[in-house]
Amino acid sequence: MTTASLDVIAVGNAIVDIIGRCDDAFLARHGAAKGSMRLVDAAAVVALYKDMGPAIEISGGSAANTMVGVASLGGTSAFIGKVADDEFGRIFAHDIKSARVAFDTQPAKGGAPTARSLILVTPDGERTMNTFLGVSPELTVAEIDSQQIAAAKIVYLEGYLFDRDEAKAAFRQAAAHAAKAGRKVALSLSDSFCVDRHRAEFLDFIRGHVDILFANEAEVTSLYQSKSFDEAATHAARDCKVAVLTRSAKGAVIHTGSSSVTVPADAVSSVVDTTGAGDLYAAGFLFGHARGLDMTTCGRLGALAAAEIISHVGARPQTSLATLAKARELI
Repeated sequence: MTTASLDVIAVGNAIVDIIGRCDDAFLARHGAAKGSMRLVDAAAVVALYKDMGPAIEISGGSAANTMVGVASLGGTSAFIGKVADDEFGRIFAHDIKSARVAFDTQPAKGGAPTARSLILVTPDGERTMNTFLGVSPELTVAEIDSQQIAAAKIVYLEGYLFDRDEAKAAFRQAAAHAAKAGRKVALSLSDSFCVDRHRAEFLDFIRGHVDILFANEAEVTSLYQSKSFDEAATHAARDCKVAVLTRSAKGAVIHTGSSSVTVPADAVSSVVDTTGAGDLYAAGFLFGHARGLDMTTCGRLGALAAAEIISHVGARPQTSLATLAKARELI
């Protein structure tokens, strides 16, 4: 097996996040269920954008956020995702490269525009996502390069991308390349609504290809249609080598076969915006796992990264995660 030059490479939706504040009445007016992620068409995203107040625009997407987190911890990461040759596509490419994440996917010309997600943050810090996927889910096997995949210790796949057959084929291609190169495959379930849409296919993919599963409490109970978290966790531990199950303020439970560890959440003075909390938890864990750290330390790195993210608006670290981790003697 050749030596990996990257800690993690991710395959996911390339999205420009447009983050703004609103109240519950705004969500009700636009029919958006608080705390959820919904897919919207071009007309809906234009109407929301017109009605919302001042916003921050930055490259986003769940797996892309995770790769930025890995880089902030001092790791090496890369991202595969599809953008268009338009203004938002150039914003995405510039932002992710400036965060020291390798991004070489060529932009598409003459088709659908770059994806964007209008993220509405209510005063309690809860985020509601309204996502127009644009060209992003048109990622195909042609964008999955075997040498890129083999260059990373871990290949991280974003469940949100599972909504088109072409993207599913890209997932399977990436997993096949990873297996051939002796690399690990990680999957984030992304959202309980995403799980509801693809439950059977997710289970098949997890049981056949996934080494590391990331899911929150709602996602894992939906996946197994379980009445309790403990029941769902037992199933997850059976189906993959490592199951990283997050429970917000309750912390996370990490299962490795018949053993498990519980890692508490980091305390924060106030929750400002939960956007990206799961993405950054995955970043901390994946960085630690790629560097050979024990499960508890991996979980603590995830908790540290998630706490930094929810303390401010936006899904990208505002403080070096490496600096924070070194101060805690985690790395």
